[in-house]
Amino acid sequence: MTYHGVKFEVKAVDKNIPSGSRLKELKYWCRKFHDCNLAPAYKGGSYGNLSFRIRKGGNEFIITGSKIGLKDSLSDKCFVRVLKADLDKGVVYSRGAKEPSSESMLHYAIYKKRADVNAIFHGHCREILCSAGRLNMRQTRKKEPYGTLRLVNSVLESLGKEDFIIMKGHGFISMGKTMAQAGKRAINIYNSIA
Repeated sequence: MTYHGVKFEVKAVDKNIPSGSRLKELKYWCRKFHDCNLAPAYKGGSYGNLSFRIRKGGNEFIITGSKIGLKDSLSDKCFVRVLKADLDKGVVYSRGAKEPSSESMLHYAIYKKRADVNAIFHGHCREILCSAGRLNMRQTRKKEPYGTLRLVNSVLESLGKEDFIIMKGHGFISMGKTMAQAGKRAINIYNSIA
């Protein structure tokens, strides 16, 4: 897979950099995803993006910025606050110094649909994708291009109440009530097949 950047319009409300104690935990999971080969590096970034819902009952979230390396020492400016997304128009409204991750529309749509989900970790792992059928994991029906409304709709159609879903030919999404739950779920699945 080759990364070509975001495929939606970004409307940055301001350049205010997210802050807060929960960013430290998100940075930990970014590094952990890299170390466990769940978000492999490419020149200039990593294949994967992680987010957490800011407050219960709301759909705003903090997500990794576009084109960041999860293996790197991440500063607060590597993260973006997504305020909302207009899926019909393909517009994401954000705050921060970077563009939000290319899968920001997907994260927004899941948070909107699933009030029980407070963390979404998206990664890429060949071993998990190859084992999806054997382990009877929920999958989307077909491969769709990253960062598109087609991918969003494909995931929403397959999501149900699952906390782990395979995006066929693409990657996986691990969800949880907490970041620890989303992260440990992905690592446990990887460890069970590695």
